[in-house]
Amino acid sequence: MKVLSAASELFPLVKTGGLADVTGALPAALGQQGVAVTTIVPGYPAVMAALERPAAFHAYADLFGGPAQLIRGTAHGLDIIAIDAPHLFDRPGNPYLGKDGKDWPDNAQRFAALARAAAEVAGGINPRYRADVLHCHDWQAALGPVYTRFLGGPRSVMTVHNIAFQGQFPATVFGLLGLPQQAFAIDGVEYYGNVGYLKGGLATADAITTVSPTYAQEICTPEYGMGLDGLLRARRNVLRGIVNGIDTDVWDPESDRRIPQTYGARSLKKREANKRALEARFKLEPGDGLIHGVVSRLTWQKGMDIFAASLDALVATGARLALLGTGETAIENAIFEASLRHPGRIGIIVGYDEDLSHLMQAGADTILVPSRFEPCGLTQLYGLRYGCVPVVARTGGLNDTVIDANDAALQAEVATGFQFAPVDEATLEHALGRVAECHANPKLWRGLQKRGMEQDVSWARSAAAYAQLYRNLVKA
Repeated sequence: MKVLSAASELFPLVKTGGLADVTGALPAALGQQGVAVTTIVPGYPAVMAALERPAAFHAYADLFGGPAQLIRGTAHGLDIIAIDAPHLFDRPGNPYLGKDGKDWPDNAQRFAALARAAAEVAGGINPRYRADVLHCHDWQAALGPVYTRFLGGPRSVMTVHNIAFQGQFPATVFGLLGLPQQAFAIDGVEYYGNVGYLKGGLATADAITTVSPTYAQEICTPEYGMGLDGLLRARRNVLRGIVNGIDTDVWDPESDRRIPQTYGARSLKKREANKRALEARFKLEPGDGLIHGVVSRLTWQKGMDIFAASLDALVATGARLALLGTGETAIENAIFEASLRHPGRIGIIVGYDEDLSHLMQAGADTILVPSRFEPCGLTQLYGLRYGCVPVVARTGGLNDTVIDANDAALQAEVATGFQFAPVDEATLEHALGRVAECHANPKLWRGLQKRGMEQDVSWARSAAAYAQLYRNLVKA
């Protein structure tokens, strides 16, 4: 079976978040299920530079404002079709934002080009390739099912990684898309008089998935559906949640090359060396006490405002904090102020560092994820695999992947971490107290770590679910 995956990010070529990790890891897992995945991705500079054995696949005289070519090749074991459209994608830095931190003004055209090319490739614009299924990820590729519905093409799957990002544009954009007028309607891209890319994909896809079973339920409610809950309730019969996995080759504590290899073994004793390295990197006071780790965007969604307000309480438990992230200025400032109040107890590195994120999973005692909503989350899965105990809000995929260390779960020896709800200072601080109490009991703590490391967080089961979904669509 041939599946064309359409996405705006693809690890390790271009990444701003978990979307890239998913689209980069899923193809290999699907290959084990007899599904051959080709990924179509914008031809950002990093993508074009990485392509091996590039070959011309199709040429456009005009693709949303300029000539373009589709180039097929490979990179890092992935089969790729890159959209070589310099007028749209030959730009440095973030794939969505300019140097001023604002959206590129032509994002509507840029990602319509991704979706249009994906639909045409899947439909056989080059006679050497035709997909059985087009699988589109998030709003940037969400017009793919719209094009296949109104212009023809294979069956389609629309995956929502975060419904908060929808790709909404003025109605004037519709005239640029090359769609028939009937597509600007309630069962197409029209959304309160504007054009909604994600809304269109959800309305027209043959199947809708999201990245955890709990999030699939949540987005059908007004609280989490971000205005699309009514549409999703109406299409509940084609909606399902399939929890993400992780690339267990990239995230392998036995042989993780991003940390000193002798420190990366699954033996819990060897985590101590990583803990010492983490203390040095974040300028923390050395000691055997708890180190909480945070690798996150510092935003409201991630609950980082509540977390910043709870830092005095965190330190009061005797714990320390190592935080890697960047985001809203007010939250960054609040955390910096807390670090000044508690020198040697709170360490902050602003930015994103892939290697350091591996060391944090290998050396911190916990990984904190206090998100107000979290479609799936990968950070807690990395933590489970590395023996870094997750402390998470009870929402979305966090709820589906971490078993709370309540008395019953501890007695039954099934707990793998800590959950709390709702996301407010009181419940977070209560959870931090529970963590400190458990950490003071080495036997209980080692049990949490070992059970976490025994969890299957690979893509195997989820890839099988996707493969069955594809087959069911083709048979229908």
